[in-house]
Amino acid sequence: MELIDKKNLDKLTALNNSHVLKIVNEFITLCKPSKVTIITDSEEDINYVRNRAIELGEEEKLNLKGHTIHYDGFFSMTNHDQARDKAHTQVLVSKEELELYPWINTMEREKGLKEVLEIMDGCMNGHECVIRFFCLGPKNSKFSILALQLTDSFYVAHSEDLLYRTGYEEFKRLNDSDDFFYFIHSSGELTGNPPVTKNLDKRRIYIDLKEGRVLSVNNQYAGNSLGLKKLALRLGIYKANNEDWLTEHYFIMGVHPKGKNRTSFFCGAFPSACGKTSTAMLPGQTIVGDDIAYLRVWEDGYAHSVNIESGIFGIIKDVNAKDDPVIFRALTTPRETIFSNVLIKDGAPYWIGDGRPIPDEGFNFSGRWKKGKKDENGIEIPLAHPNARYTIRIEELDNVDPNLHDPNGVPVHGILYGGRDSDTMPPVIESLNWEHGVFLGASIESETTSATLGAEGVRTQQPMANLDFMVVPLGKYIKNHQKFGARLDHCPKVFATNYFLKNEKGKYLNGILDKLCWVIWADGRVNGDFKAIKTPIGYIPEYADLKILFKQYLDKEYSEKDYIAQFSIRPKKILEKLDRIETMYEKEQNVPKFFLNILKNQRKSLKDLQRKFYIDNISPIMLKKLSDQEKLD
Repeated sequence: MELIDKKNLDKLTALNNSHVLKIVNEFITLCKPSKVTIITDSEEDINYVRNRAIELGEEEKLNLKGHTIHYDGFFSMTNHDQARDKAHTQVLVSKEELELYPWINTMEREKGLKEVLEIMDGCMNGHECVIRFFCLGPKNSKFSILALQLTDSFYVAHSEDLLYRTGYEEFKRLNDSDDFFYFIHSSGELTGNPPVTKNLDKRRIYIDLKEGRVLSVNNQYAGNSLGLKKLALRLGIYKANNEDWLTEHYFIMGVHPKGKNRTSFFCGAFPSACGKTSTAMLPGQTIVGDDIAYLRVWEDGYAHSVNIESGIFGIIKDVNAKDDPVIFRALTTPRETIFSNVLIKDGAPYWIGDGRPIPDEGFNFSGRWKKGKKDENGIEIPLAHPNARYTIRIEELDNVDPNLHDPNGVPVHGILYGGRDSDTMPPVIESLNWEHGVFLGASIESETTSATLGAEGVRTQQPMANLDFMVVPLGKYIKNHQKFGARLDHCPKVFATNYFLKNEKGKYLNGILDKLCWVIWADGRVNGDFKAIKTPIGYIPEYADLKILFKQYLDKEYSEKDYIAQFSIRPKKILEKLDRIETMYEKEQNVPKFFLNILKNQRKSLKDLQRKFYIDNISPIMLKKLSDQEKLD
């Protein structure tokens, strides 16, 4: 504690928490910063963080008031610090647990701790360490979990001010409890101007479930460095699935259909770069959260949900005035916003797909940039990274929901699951019941994108869009979802969406804003407004309803030809998907019986459909006739 002056030490001891003091002492001694600063909830302290990020060059001011730019490390298009590093993100478990998680990176706990603590020895040399306190979820809420953060990156600390609720005063109410998560982060040795992490080969992000902590070093990209985000998601999943609630990779939105005096709240899970934020930000709707939610069974018989965050760390690629008007307006007007890894020209940010003329030159993550610039391997460097981001407070948005900070959360009426699927599933289907909804969520597939390091376009399984963050056996996770729904008097209806269906020529069958009609249809199903066609994979919309919705919401003619192309059932492709799901879950222990029965019954129903029609694509018109006939029978 010698590095902490009296003023800062007084802030720390005022918490009356011996566990916080022990953690701070341990990691200050290990990481060896040159200075330690304690940040409370005061505006003065928070302004200090914001200003130091500028002074140290981690951020630079842009033309519009409140706008700054941050760059993460870059050496080449294949060697950079601008996406989540799956290979070096390890979950530390006991030797006995190593075989329980075939789909994530695990490491024997003692071995992992030895390695990462050795790397962290002296990692903050010459740096100032800032100690932060946050609340994951609304204040004074039984949903929420507190978080302690130590970092030597003022960009990280500033980002957390935009993304999370302050928690210093909340820590005072812990009464010396150790019921909080904690996160230790260091950028490590820096190089260049702006300063970026030098030793990416020693980048490590280790999640220690036993201690409820994350140790992260030699990185700056927020997906690796902001412990409170996806790393805290893992800790939350572990805690929730060993108790009686859920931590999910969900947005939360309020759906407000035209002409109806109601709000339905939907959660939704989509893998990275699959339309999650743009769905949560649909025009005319309200947003409670875009990324991570805690859910509990509430006294009214509904599942209630809260956003653990109060900001958005979103992918900026393809955000433009036409397709994402709410986000675009927020990003092009004065307000506190951090851009990362985009192009700057004359103090203004530009990104891929922003709908504006592209400057011929400027400054980006690679330094001075001009069209045609290539990296050391001859790969062309784009004006902005495909995984470039923006960080902004939700309260700065025009469509923020008034329930954002409600300590009781909001009731969940529906759940949307989505992936990136070019040739198999329709744009939207409704599950047959809650258990089938769990199956739909656990069966998400997605084609990989630039949001993670590695090859793009590879089809991967993404149960509940959560596999990357899963830290309990999948069988247990799925069973807990089934049990959670069984405890509810009012189960949410579950829907699966797919915005990325293509025709045989590779052209998308969905317009970017068509998702608004799929969501409004789901709201109508929740509230009994629409009938639907029953199929082996779930309920699909009737053409007449969609025709009205497209005209009403998008002023767009929706043809029966488009409807048939989008909502035809493809038994051969779906059966192939079921085979892939079965192969994945064969690796799992204790897969619930209900899940395997659904898989078996769906396969049988699809084969029956094949025998009945003898074609690969069965149109929704034919399926409606079949459904109507079965009702008569």
